[in-house]
Amino acid sequence: MLQMNVKPIATLDPRVNEIRTLTAQIVNRDILPNERKLWVARSEASSEDERSVARELRESVKAKVKQAGLWAPHLPPEYGGAGLGFLEHAYMNEVLAYSMGAASLFGVVAPNSGNQKILLKYGTEEQKKKWLVPLTEGKMESGFSMTEPDSAGSDPRAIKTTARREGDQWVINGHKWFTSNGFRADFLIVMCRTEGSGADNGRMTQIIVPKSTPGLRIVRGIEVWGRHSDHCEVVYDDVRVPLENQLGRAGSGHEAAQERLGAGRVYHCMNSIGQMWRAFDLMVERATMREVHGGKLETKQFVQGFIADSYIDIQAARLMTIHCAERMDGGGDPRTDISAIKVFVPAAYERVVDRAIQVWGAAGVSGDLPLAAMYQGARTLRIADGPDEVHRILIAKNVLSRYRAGESWDFGN
Repeated sequence: MLQMNVKPIATLDPRVNEIRTLTAQIVNRDILPNERKLWVARSEASSEDERSVARELRESVKAKVKQAGLWAPHLPPEYGGAGLGFLEHAYMNEVLAYSMGAASLFGVVAPNSGNQKILLKYGTEEQKKKWLVPLTEGKMESGFSMTEPDSAGSDPRAIKTTARREGDQWVINGHKWFTSNGFRADFLIVMCRTEGSGADNGRMTQIIVPKSTPGLRIVRGIEVWGRHSDHCEVVYDDVRVPLENQLGRAGSGHEAAQERLGAGRVYHCMNSIGQMWRAFDLMVERATMREVHGGKLETKQFVQGFIADSYIDIQAARLMTIHCAERMDGGGDPRTDISAIKVFVPAAYERVVDRAIQVWGAAGVSGDLPLAAMYQGARTLRIADGPDEVHRILIAKNVLSRYRAGESWDFGN
């Protein structure tokens, strides 16, 4: 079986190289050879014995991750995490994403990881004790409820779900969909429009809602790419929760969401690079082995072009994303770069996987390879966390504002 080839990078801090190496060892040794067994529960035809073996295997891998000090890299040690810096975590992501689904075995799975970061920064000590600690320990699951069917998902200021104060309670009414992890969640973090004056951005508040709260109704799991998913449509009908379930100050919800989404976009892009890496390896391996029309695929100019173009796409995507992560880690303004990678990387990911599928032929769209799932994921990313068109507008606005101020763009910073 082809394995991920990860060597130390001379310009990186030794600690970052150690993280990449340890992550690659676990991916190559414990995850790649067992992918089918680990995720057997995704098949409707799996037996209870197979699912039991899968659970035991996943717990075994998680134990090795924890032993290596790589569990929950986004959280500080006092909350059971590895306490990695932003850049360290980004470099780790490109390695663990080589195997789709591996992130969950490292304690990094959306929406739990994003909710953990929000609770860590905006939660009170009591909220951290009640929600963050059990979430990190795996004793709870969470969901994130922001997108609405009747409001543009790319404009959080258009949210219609309301939360009004009545005595010592918030009363929530609204209609959400694509609420992630909706079926498994024990609680949801809900974005609401609250009372107050000023700009719409300052009237958004995030509120913790236990899923068992009366008035909260899961309507359905939304089919995604023709398959059942855990993204749910949810109705809130006079849902009452204590005021202390408010996260941060009233009106800080938009700020919290942007922080969550900004970092999440970088992690998504590094994940995409890891999966492009896998698709590239699969494509080149196939080209060197498959005989067709009197010669191997690697001798065909079309396929050589696929390899060259994919190499260019991966290198460009990776360097753009690392530049953005370095800017975020250094405290610079990363907004233009975040939008740039959010447009470029998923599109590059889609192109690389498309070429790999073409080289593999019918096998490329089968369940025997991860390419079909990668293709669907890549296409979805061009919508998730802000569609391409919105990010292009943001890039242009940021560039134009600089020039209007009499300053040209500095591509070195």
